[in-house]
Amino acid sequence: MRKKIYLVLIALCCAFNVNAFIVLPDVITDNMVLQQKEKSTFWGKAAPGKSITIIPSWNNKKYSTTIDANGNWKIRIDIPAAGGPFQLSFNDGELLVLKNIMIGEVWLCSGQSNMEMPLAGWGKIKNYQQEIANANYPNIRILKVKKTINSHPQHDFQSNTMGWQECAPSTISDFSATAYFFARRIIQDKNVAIGLIDATWGGTVIESWTSAEAIAKVAVFTDTVRKYASIPAATKLTNPNKPALLFNGMINPLLPVTIKGVIWYQGESNNSRAYQYRELFPLLINDWRTKFGRAKMPFLFVQLANFQAILPQPADATWAELREAQAMALRLPNTGMAVAIDIGETGDIHPKNKQDAGKRLALLALRKVYGQDVIDEGPVYQSYKIEGAKIRISFKPSVAALKTQDGKALTGFAIAGADRKFYWATAEISGNSIIVSSDQVKNPVAVRYAWANNPVCNLINAAALPASPFRTDDWPGITDQKK
Repeated sequence: MRKKIYLVLIALCCAFNVNAFIVLPDVITDNMVLQQKEKSTFWGKAAPGKSITIIPSWNNKKYSTTIDANGNWKIRIDIPAAGGPFQLSFNDGELLVLKNIMIGEVWLCSGQSNMEMPLAGWGKIKNYQQEIANANYPNIRILKVKKTINSHPQHDFQSNTMGWQECAPSTISDFSATAYFFARRIIQDKNVAIGLIDATWGGTVIESWTSAEAIAKVAVFTDTVRKYASIPAATKLTNPNKPALLFNGMINPLLPVTIKGVIWYQGESNNSRAYQYRELFPLLINDWRTKFGRAKMPFLFVQLANFQAILPQPADATWAELREAQAMALRLPNTGMAVAIDIGETGDIHPKNKQDAGKRLALLALRKVYGQDVIDEGPVYQSYKIEGAKIRISFKPSVAALKTQDGKALTGFAIAGADRKFYWATAEISGNSIIVSSDQVKNPVAVRYAWANNPVCNLINAAALPASPFRTDDWPGITDQKK
């Protein structure tokens, strides 16, 4: 009898909770991080027709609005400079208090499997046991979005982490390793809480992460976008690699959140369409900036790491062309690219060295976003000049001198004449330039560096950051559909 009464009481409480209690999205929970010095949106469900008030403990001011007939409400609040922990009180007649809230920097971490790859689990990054044991960073807060696709933009999502969590050995093992190492490096330099939102799905293509409005403008996707837009939102879909489906399910629900910027690691699944990626990647960046309402939102990304067999002779390569397409996105303002050409693995598309991937993203953020005096990139190709039987490659000026990673002769350079046949070249450092030549090419016209799926290359700078692959020619590649 007691058990029956207990179950009835639970049912009544649950019914009351649905009809009267304040319901918040999974991005508004205990332990959350709010973006400092910005306006933040708070929203949710409550009893229709009533008013709701939010009182933040940092100023104890009251912010109120009326709940509409459908039970929806939204309030925007000015967020002060970094600090905490704070509390947020929500009151519509019933009181709900969120605790342990920090104000700091919020970053969205997205892409496919190399951003998704956790410290342990299926990933097992380098030194994962030690890294997990040392992950005591309570001011790094993590939120993981459940994998979801939909034919229509969604306004809510589910969290795999049951809302925000503090970073600790007990919480970090299944979270994005790249994102964690990104935050860990930043927090070492900046005394500020970092919030990480992990919205990732392995093996996915960039067009699925782009909104329907944007990707429909690309002719090859227009009909598919229209087809899926006609499918009811309640329909269960199974293939995430269709235009806009991941955006609808995993990004659109986050649009009310005020974020500092995005870190992105994706491209492997688009490598066979690298020339198309030249259009799709800037399209996604501009699309997200528009959707989040932040025209200058920082967008930092990892260039694809080295992978697959090492070839004995220079050759065209899809991964090289995809890396080139990624680098072209740097033409957009407030972007940055972390080069990973030296930390990949021949037989594994998921490099276990996520420490350097995260660290290099953090260096970009520290300099380009936070204005700190750090070296954030390796040698950057600037121009070339033919000098008889040699070609001089000049690099962007930097305080970090050119050198080789192993102290040996330069590798990874190839040179070609008008016949467009490339040969391995001899390369020598000359100040901020590199002189490239080959006995097999008497009248050179073009140079390529690290132009392979898995190049053997060793050009770095004095800050130990690698040079990005580049080429001086614009000859059609193997993924050029016009070719």
